[in-house]
Parts: sequence; structure tokens; C-alpha cells
Amino acid sequence: MSIAEQRLLNQSVTKSFFQYLFPTLIGMMLMSANIVIDGIFVGNGVGSIALASVNIAVPVWSILISVSLLIGVGGGTLYSITTGERDTGRAKQVFSISMVITTLIMAVIGITGYLAAESLARLFGANDETLQYTVDYLKIIFMWAPIVGWEAALSIFVRNDGSPKLAMSGLIISALLNIVLNYWMIFILEMEVTGAALASVIATAAGLMVYTFHFLKKDAGLKFVRLKWKKDDVVTVGKLGFPNFLSEAGTGLFVVGYNIALAYYAGTTGLAAFSVINYLHTFVFLAFIGIGTSIQPMISFYYGAKKYEKIKATVKIAELTGISIGVLFLAIGWIAAGSLVSIFGVETEEIRQLAIKGIRLFFIGYLFMGVNFVYMTYYQSIALIKQSIGITLARGVILLIAALIVLPAWLGTTGVWLALPFAEGLTAVVLLVFARRGVMKQV
Repeated sequence: MSIAEQRLLNQSVTKSFFQYLFPTLIGMMLMSANIVIDGIFVGNGVGSIALASVNIAVPVWSILISVSLLIGVGGGTLYSITTGERDTGRAKQVFSISMVITTLIMAVIGITGYLAAESLARLFGANDETLQYTVDYLKIIFMWAPIVGWEAALSIFVRNDGSPKLAMSGLIISALLNIVLNYWMIFILEMEVTGAALASVIATAAGLMVYTFHFLKKDAGLKFVRLKWKKDDVVTVGKLGFPNFLSEAGTGLFVVGYNIALAYYAGTTGLAAFSVINYLHTFVFLAFIGIGTSIQPMISFYYGAKKYEKIKATVKIAELTGISIGVLFLAIGWIAAGSLVSIFGVETEEIRQLAIKGIRLFFIGYLFMGVNFVYMTYYQSIALIKQSIGITLARGVILLIAALIVLPAWLGTTGVWLALPFAEGLTAVVLLVFARRGVMKQV
């Protein structure tokens, strides 16, 4: 019996939830810290133009991580379901197929992205001032695309196989190494934006190496086996992972949409202010993904094992946790907005004041984001993909784009900052009023 089976069959839901939550939450926030650290060092060591350039390039991470989540979460969900059904042979096949697919797709994305780096930079919103910095950053990340993909996908499988602490350890090592390398490459070697990109990918590779220790455990369920390509397994992995793909890809759309809106309504000042908020948002956003990632192995396993009451208990405790974390982040944003802006080395008072206002309005969205991720993950974990995709598209694409078009025309930059809270809030209200009752009855 694997580690995951022993834990989920014999422990209470509450104990299992927090055993997954704390390491996963810390790990996800440290993952985002790799990107935030880039911003802090670039802002203080190179300047505001370079900081805006790295922010423009941030969607490249969304591209790579969204594909990794498509395969990793899809494969991890099917792996947990089949483990709950005690079909260990199929579970190993799912893992092996997922890692091979990740390798192939990341190699294609890496080569294509490297060759088209300048065109992508323009597409993401780079202008003449920011273009070269943005291209330099993009090329390094695309060169290391397979490493980024392996790290993201393998961390999910390690967590699903009952080792959330090891997954956390890899991210801790990655984050600490990223700090050291950023300082060395930016302040000592004076490699500017290129140094920040290299620091991130080298640190990511170190995290990947940590995950490989999972294979040395005697009771590890993850094993590479000879592939038996089954169309049904490949299609199922893609379907189960598609909501996470959309969610992460939507993050890239969110960045591009906000950059375009703020460039129109506030110019370069608005772009610089948003770069600060976006770095903070990356940190918080992955915390909410961490809640979803924590409950996915649990709900998928319970679903495969037909433990329906435990699914209901998992959803309830995740709801409460998501709302509590949202309240905490909103309080931090309102109380410490000035201090948060200061750590990025903002150069002018105009940018500083716009960023402070933006944080206080933008962070309202965090009150609702946790609820949305809980229900998106619930439906995904029991293979109800249409419902999960509907939530993802509503909060991250349809309502967000509509809000970015309508609210700024009415409220100016205030409307830009309120676009995300509007999209998240309306989605959460609909879920709590209409979906929650059905979820509790269904399980």
C-alpha cells in the first residue's frame, strides 16, 4: 500500500487536509517567490524600466506552467483516482505517459519561443524602452523550458503520491538558491535582466533534483514503466488538466489585459505601478492554487474509493480556509500597502501612490478567489470537467475582460483595479448560491 493510500484511508479528513495544506501552501508561495524575488532584485538593482520589462515577460511563466499543469494536474488527478481504485498498474502508466508528454511539449514550446522571442515581447506589450530587456528574459526562460515543465509536473505527482513535505522542500531550496543567485548575478556580475532569468531557471533545476529523492522511498507509488500508449488515458489526462491550463493561461491573459488597460489610462506610470501589484498577485494567486492543489489528491482518491462523506467534509474545510486566507491578504493589503510598494524600489512618488491605491482596491478580489478555486478543483477532481471549465472561464476570461472594458470607461484607473474583484466576486456569489447546495447533496 502506497503512502497516499495509508494516509487517506486511515486518517480523519481534517488531519489529512492540513498535512497536505501546510506543505503545499508554503511550497506554492515559495514558487511564486522565485518570480517576486526577480522583481525585487531587478527593481532595486537595475531600475523601473527593467522591472516593467520583466513584468511584461511574466506571461512566459504562465505559458510554461499552464502546459505543465495541463499534464501534471490531469495526470495527477487520474493517478489518484486509479490509486483509490487500487489499480496500481494503470497509475504507473499514467505517470510515465504524463512525464513523456511533458518532455515533448516543452521541447517544442522552448524552441519555438526562443526563435520568436522578439515577436512575443511585442505581443505581451513591450515598447521601445522595454523591448531588449524583455527579449533577454524571454530567451533564457524558453531555453530552459523542459526543466521548468519537469519541475512543475513532478512536484504535483510527488504531492499526489503522499509526499507533500518533499514537494515543499524542493520549493524551499529553489527559493533560497534564487535569492543567492539573483544577488550574485545582478549586483556582483551586473548581468541585469539576463541574470534574473538565469537565477530563476537554475533554482528551478535544483528543486527538480530534490523531487527525484521520492523515487528512493520503498513505499513510493511513482514508478517509470514501459509505455503502453492508450488513447483513453492520454485524452483523460488532457481533459482533467484542462481547467488548470485555462486558469494559468488566464493569468497570462490577465497580465496582458491589465497592461493594455493601464497603458491606455495611465501610461508608463500605470505599467510600473501594475508591475508591483502583479508581483504581489503572483505570490497570493499561487496561495489559492495551493488550496486547490491540497484538496485535489484527497477528493480524487475519495472519489475512486467511493468515500463520499469525506468529499463533503473536504469541501467544507477548504471553503473556510480559502475565505480566511482571503481576509488575511486583504487586511495585509490595506494596512501595509506602502511597505509592500517600497520593497520594489519604486523611483517616483506618482508611481508609488498609484500602486498603493491599486493594492487596496485589487486585493478585495482575494475575499472571493478561494471559494472559486475550491469549487473549480472539486468538479475537476471528480471528473466533471465542464463545470470546472465554466468556473475558470467565468472568473478568469469572460467576466474579467468585460470588467476591463466597462469599468475603466466609467471609473478610470479605479475601474482597472476593480476589474478582478468584480470578476471573482460575481463568480463566487453564483457558486455559493447555486452550486454549493448541489455539491453537498451530490456527495
